[in-house]
Amino acid sequence: MIKVSFKDRIIKAPNGITVQELLSNEIEKVHALGCFCNNEICTLNYKIKKDVTIELINYEHVEGKKIYNRGIIYIMAKALEEMIPDALLNIKYEMNGAIFCDFVNMESTDELLKLLKERMLEITRKNLPIEIKKMSLVEAEKFYKKEHTFKGRVQLNSKLKEGVTLYFCDGYYNYLYGVMPISTGVIKTYDIQKYKSGFFVCYPDLDDINTIHKAQESKRLFNILAEYDDINRALGVNMLYKLNEKVRKHDIINYILLAEALHEKKIANIADEILKRKDVKMVLIAGPTSSGKTTFAKRLGLQLRLDGFELVTISVDNYFKERENTPKDEEGNYDFENIEAIDLELFNSHLQKLLAGEEIDVPTFDFTKGKKIFNGTKMRLKDDEILVIEGIHCLNDKLTKIIDKQKKFKIYISALAVLGIDFHNKISAIDTRLIRRIVRDYQFRGYSAKHTLEMWSSVRRGESKYIEPFVEDADMMFNSSLMYELGVLKDYALPLLEKIDNTLPEYSEAKRLITLLNFFESISKDEIPRVSLLREFIGGGFFGE
Repeated sequence: MIKVSFKDRIIKAPNGITVQELLSNEIEKVHALGCFCNNEICTLNYKIKKDVTIELINYEHVEGKKIYNRGIIYIMAKALEEMIPDALLNIKYEMNGAIFCDFVNMESTDELLKLLKERMLEITRKNLPIEIKKMSLVEAEKFYKKEHTFKGRVQLNSKLKEGVTLYFCDGYYNYLYGVMPISTGVIKTYDIQKYKSGFFVCYPDLDDINTIHKAQESKRLFNILAEYDDINRALGVNMLYKLNEKVRKHDIINYILLAEALHEKKIANIADEILKRKDVKMVLIAGPTSSGKTTFAKRLGLQLRLDGFELVTISVDNYFKERENTPKDEEGNYDFENIEAIDLELFNSHLQKLLAGEEIDVPTFDFTKGKKIFNGTKMRLKDDEILVIEGIHCLNDKLTKIIDKQKKFKIYISALAVLGIDFHNKISAIDTRLIRRIVRDYQFRGYSAKHTLEMWSSVRRGESKYIEPFVEDADMMFNSSLMYELGVLKDYALPLLEKIDNTLPEYSEAKRLITLLNFFESISKDEIPRVSLLREFIGGGFFGE
């Protein structure tokens, strides 16, 4: 017998019993989709073979949402294979609570999508079990030779894998990176909406599993993702196995230089666009954490200097309201991310004076005392200078509410990753930024990976609330992702993540990221140019951290 700690009680159970068998009533009561077993995320079919602490998770939990959404993709892929065995489904980019997909070798017509939804409905109504199938390396090699598929093949090259794990349902095999629901009947809320050459798969609303979140068009974001996807495909590195092959053949330096050249070209294009607009005197840069805003701004400054202009920075952080006037969140804590935490009246007054050629007395905010201090620092904007402001609210016109729009140029920057593990698994842009931040936090701020993971949900909430609603208001966007970067970040991040053991709540997320990073061949930092945006995270760059 084994001891299972669940909630506030200890349950004695036979060795090998599944979580589903042991806690079926509780699972039904809370509509659980998965569980944590000793802080490791597991399917409800997990067989308990040692003393364990279990926590059930449903759609209210961020991991529950991932499990549910993964189930939708699995069922869609199964339905398509049953309808058209030769069809190649390509899961492409996640946008605004939906995911854009297309078919590699066929057109996504309205009629086909209608039939696909009908077949998905049949599969969910049958409530078919989704099981885990494990194969040894020998068995896997035979399987892939017979099936001629990439599904899960990436596992063969992972140093953590002694075999291959696939999900099996009613004769259908596939690999989706992460935990799956235990049956198709769990999946009830989803939709498919035709869009351009493909379609959106719509997930449930973030707050209500029974409501479909309708896809919201984001033309600029879609176009920049599609452009980078086309570029990576043309370069022959749109899939992970192709990238790894370049590393193994010592050919990766050419692709590093091409990726860096693309960044430089895009930055030069943005500088040209700023200069075309003769009235622009203020550049506002916003993007989620670890997008590379600092290096981007400095490289943009170099491009503008070629035309005789200098970028001059003013920090929004020095314009916080005094502590007693700072808004608080629902829990009574000071909400420094709220735009109302900024002294907007003073900030706009100073901006207006600068643009009029007047001198201002720049404050310094003392975070210990919770107030602005004026220590005599003066600032005046010259005719050949352009003011640059970087911050979470820079796309929100409320930040610069009294400044004429013609004088402002807004830029959105983010690491919009488009690299695919295979056709059904894409590298998440959020994961890319998280790994960047883990490395940077340790390198330059002395924070552990545990600390970064612990804060991540709060960081993401702020981004969702204060940046994402304003993305389409940007004048231009810059994709700071580099298709090779996780191969470089791998050797920095792995030792940090491996320090997190299963006694800690962050263990499950650490293990997931370790698995992801081990799919990549390592790339030496020595190959990375010193002007690269990636140097902001690993160090050794011309522009510092």
